[in-house]
Amino acid sequence: MIGYVVQWLRSLVFVGQMYLMMAVLAVFFTPWAMVDRRGAFAGIHTYCRWVRWTAGWMIGLKSEIRGQVPTDEVLIAAKHQSFFDIIMIVSVVPRPKFIMKKSLRWAPILGYYAYRIGCVAVDRGKRGQAIQKMVRDVDNGRQLPGQLIIYPQGTRVAPGVSRGYKIGTGILYDQLAQDCVPAATNVGVFWPRTGIYRKPGLAVVSFLPRIAAGKPTDEFMVELEQVVETASDKLMAEAGFDPEG
Repeated sequence: MIGYVVQWLRSLVFVGQMYLMMAVLAVFFTPWAMVDRRGAFAGIHTYCRWVRWTAGWMIGLKSEIRGQVPTDEVLIAAKHQSFFDIIMIVSVVPRPKFIMKKSLRWAPILGYYAYRIGCVAVDRGKRGQAIQKMVRDVDNGRQLPGQLIIYPQGTRVAPGVSRGYKIGTGILYDQLAQDCVPAATNVGVFWPRTGIYRKPGLAVVSFLPRIAAGKPTDEFMVELEQVVETASDKLMAEAGFDPEG
């Protein structure tokens, strides 16, 4: 019990400094970001690497990237379990931009930086319109080079919870005619969707072999879900997660 309380307090301090540093770095990088997108990327890379570093020594949560980090124009389809998998991917991908929920446009700091790096906001409550807008906005944003990151399940999904993959990822894959890099993770074992408590351990994001452009959408979606879920299950088992427990 004492160990849990100590770890919870360490987690609280970690979370507090994490958001404080977001504000501090925003003050430092925003003037540069306003005149040059490179300033926005420098700011988010610095922040994400800071969070990974402080997580390691403040709460005992180490982090590791496996596989080949994509640096070309690709679609990254990633398993999403908590804020930390976003942090880890953005810390290593050179020009990340996201398909994100519309409400985040108005989030302090996050909304502005999302705009500057070329993120695409969609309304998840109107599926058909959201998909059309997503394709249109991505197409309009092709002049902003980078790696487009999408979460095929549409939201954070806790370890052990089953949730289907949404067709929007397949539509983007078809429309963009780009390779897709699947990404698996186990971060939800240590960093939950909600709450303060963070567990020590080794959080992993693994970039998997890319799926070449040009496959039929249905075939692509089946392959994507199979490889991401299988790899994520293995990573979670490696981290000691028991879906039956």
